[in-house]
Amino acid sequence: MERVAFDSTVIATAGYDPSVRTLEVEFVSGEVYRYFLVPARVWRELRAAESAGSYFNAAVRDHYPEEWMPGAATR
Repeated sequence: MERVAFDSTVIATAGYDPSVRTLEVEFVSGEVYRYFLVPARVWRELRAAESAGSYFNAAVRDHYPEEWMPGAATR
């Protein structure tokens, strides 16, 4: 999945696959997680948010099934 860079102190990169409604987030710590069943609206709002980290914490974390992706960092 292709990810785009974020200007955030929490999120380094993120990408979205609308065909399977999956959001992939690489945190500045290097950890990568996939979130499933995420509506496209959430991806659009995350990209447009003034604070991607705050939006992520309010709208994604603990709201969707997740999977840790060890070794999936882009850096």
